[in-house]
Amino acid sequence: MQLAAAIGAANTAPKVWGAPSITVRLSHVVARDTPKGMALERFRALTEERSQGRLRVQIYPQGQLYGDHDEMQALQLGAVDMVAPSLSKFGPIGFPEFELFDLPFLFDTLEAVRRLTRGKVGKTLLDSLQRQRLSGLGFFDNGFKHMSANRPLLEPRDFVGLRMRVQASRVIAQQMRAWGAWPVTLPFSETRRALETGVVDGTENPVSNFWTQGMQAVQSDLSLTTHGYLGYAVVTHQRFWENLPAGDRRIMQGALEDALVFGNEIADAQNDKALAALHLTGAAHIHNPTPAQTRLLKNASKPVHAELAARIGQDWLRTVQNALPKGA
Repeated sequence: MQLAAAIGAANTAPKVWGAPSITVRLSHVVARDTPKGMALERFRALTEERSQGRLRVQIYPQGQLYGDHDEMQALQLGAVDMVAPSLSKFGPIGFPEFELFDLPFLFDTLEAVRRLTRGKVGKTLLDSLQRQRLSGLGFFDNGFKHMSANRPLLEPRDFVGLRMRVQASRVIAQQMRAWGAWPVTLPFSETRRALETGVVDGTENPVSNFWTQGMQAVQSDLSLTTHGYLGYAVVTHQRFWENLPAGDRRIMQGALEDALVFGNEIADAQNDKALAALHLTGAAHIHNPTPAQTRLLKNASKPVHAELAARIGQDWLRTVQNALPKGA
């Protein structure tokens, strides 16, 4: 959908007598039954319940309105009121510090990530969005990513010559190049079709995304590399947020905080459930890299860390490392 048309439709839509006083349009790109989708549905339910139906959240999942490439622009233009993009989306629009979350093998556990996002680093990152009149409302996660293709991907030599779908992230693109693959930037909503038609050979995802998108039908092998983290931030525009009555902001902020806790609680469970389903159905071959293979991937990733540190400043990387638990 064209942004201008969407904005025009929103501005000319007839008012319905007795409708809720505020309808919040929330767009995202994954299925409803993923951890992200379920967390945002919980936010909708809590907001509507606590406002006694006066605040209504209209959710458009799975890229129904906007995809990876245009959801942030849609937010800035007022075509939607809230989005929940992956953290990779912030680098291309002028916030390269967020690319820290894309670094391969930076985090060992989800608790290490949450220690970062709930502390000073997370607050600083969300506050920085004000430079473009965005309001960051909170972080949540979908766990760790793994590699899929029509062959096992366990060490750098396995990637050589493959075209791998990536998000619009310089760090992830460099990661793929460091391992011998060609990065191809595609919206998430187009990924399964691109795999099916051979536009790309493989991709990276948490298991829940792999399963809910039916990628096992077009990818024979899933390698549990646990190499990178996939997280999200819920973002709105300052214009929208500041124009809300203070009481409505409190309702929505409280509902969102509870929903994000819920989302983090189910992230592991949903990924485990999806992995169990893959094992049960035998729809894909599941591979676990050896410690030696993981070391090869980590060693090949060192230039990726060095390049980002040079680009955003070594202090940022040092601050993050100091904020993580020892060994993370």
